[in-house]
Amino acid sequence: MSVDALLRDGGQEPPENPRARRRRGLRGLVYVLVGVLILVLLAAAGVVLLTNSLGDQVGRYPAVFAGIDPSSRPAGKAGQTFLLVGTDSRSPDATTGSDATAPDFVFGAQRSDVIMVATIADDGRSASVVSIPRDSWVDIPGRGKNKINAAYSFGGPPLLISTVEQLTRVRIDHFAVIDFAGFQQMTDAAGGIDITVGQETEREGVVVPAGPQHLNGAQALVYVRERKSLPGGDFDRVRRQQNALRALVSQSLSSGTLSSPTRAYDLVDTVTQHVGVDDSLSNTGLAQLVFGLRDLRSSNIQFLTVPTTGTGSEGGASVVYLDRQAGDDLWFAVNNDKVGEWAAARPSEQLSDAPR
Repeated sequence: MSVDALLRDGGQEPPENPRARRRRGLRGLVYVLVGVLILVLLAAAGVVLLTNSLGDQVGRYPAVFAGIDPSSRPAGKAGQTFLLVGTDSRSPDATTGSDATAPDFVFGAQRSDVIMVATIADDGRSASVVSIPRDSWVDIPGRGKNKINAAYSFGGPPLLISTVEQLTRVRIDHFAVIDFAGFQQMTDAAGGIDITVGQETEREGVVVPAGPQHLNGAQALVYVRERKSLPGGDFDRVRRQQNALRALVSQSLSSGTLSSPTRAYDLVDTVTQHVGVDDSLSNTGLAQLVFGLRDLRSSNIQFLTVPTTGTGSEGGASVVYLDRQAGDDLWFAVNNDKVGEWAAARPSEQLSDAPR
């Protein structure tokens, strides 16, 4: 029909052929599906780019399992087990992560201030964190008896991993390191932490009062560093470290941090800049690990310290003696995802709500 004829008929188009209407409907549906597909692909590409961008910020420790005799290693278990190490560097600069400007490891110069074995259940719904006091008197492969933190100084991550595996008979799947500068910034990125402080602490002009407190990064750093003024010394400091870690996890999971895209990104961005992991944990592996923890709640994480029999002196140095029988029972529970049952039978071994 011509334009003139169409105008004479009042501008109305003639009835559309049903077959043509169906073809036009199919074309419209195809266009919608293509549009949705493009959006999905763009979103997926964004996730991949975001994952790689953040993952690339994580420092990688090469060959941390190199040189460890495979036949000497414990059998693996379901889930994943990390050896978490906090370095005792007092440098104001970052020593771990991609922003490191200070050396993150120097043979003979650096010992591990924090040693924790963290195990995540295969279903991602529960986890355990067992601290090993840094002065624990143990056998170090090829070095004889010494404090466990000396293993990191003598031989870096491989020797520390071998020492922990020999002590616990728990296979270490991954190795991770964080320094004090990173802990402070992660605390601030999470919006601070809520804890009950058992005893007031002051360090370098920063005061952490006793009682229920909301600590910023600087205060949290003072809280986890202190030991000399605490009755239990390093034992109390270990409990403080666990308490701060528990509060940080709780804050991230329950305060809306992870449900807010902006706050979640800021937290993950900060974490990835200040943590180092072994190079077997790829960006994809990190993303899968985080996704696998989506159902984890802080109430399902057990925080414990390996049992000890007391302290003593070796070669003029103060050391901690481990209770081997009780320790073997605990590590057996770790290997069999029975830590909750082990802890329930030993309430005194559990981390209290208000450690000193």
